[in-house]
Amino acid sequence: MTTSDHRPLTNYDRRMYRLMNRREAAPFHATAARRRTWVVVHIVLTAVSVVAWLCAVVGDQRWATWTMLGLLLPWCFATGVINSSTRGLLELRVRALDERQRAERIRVAALAHRAMLWVLLAATIGAGGAAVAGPQIKGLVFPALFSVFVVHWLMPLWVAGLTARDEPDLDDDDDAVVEAWGPTGAA
Repeated sequence: MTTSDHRPLTNYDRRMYRLMNRREAAPFHATAARRRTWVVVHIVLTAVSVVAWLCAVVGDQRWATWTMLGLLLPWCFATGVINSSTRGLLELRVRALDERQRAERIRVAALAHRAMLWVLLAATIGAGGAAVAGPQIKGLVFPALFSVFVVHWLMPLWVAGLTARDEPDLDDDDDAVVEAWGPTGAA
């Protein structure tokens, strides 16, 4: 099986494609409202985890470490639901995606880049305002930069989850055709 970039899919590519296209999680992300809910849950879990991590590292708070570890499994589950809703758009290698998915991946990257521009602008204005107001912000530089880094890292996933479209209902015959032809439409 090959893709349009003429490189054959590896066993890893096939395994990841099958994993990302499993239908067991479909009820969790069947509607746009559910996908948006999972993205919001993921954002909240990420924010609480970042705060807990910063408290554990910067503040040396033992409770924060346990809080962060307790949030890890729900965060991973929410990440899996979002990845499943996008059918692995950001997790699969480019050669395992069809042309439509490649175009969608580029669109998601552009939207995430634009959203990050606004996040960085807000962080810059906030830092400038804090510096003008006079408080010592030296101790806030690392937490702020780390938080922006995490947002930058996860923004494509959040954008992909928010912009994923509902899938058409396939009957049993269509499922067999999709499974037989694979990710690129070639047997």
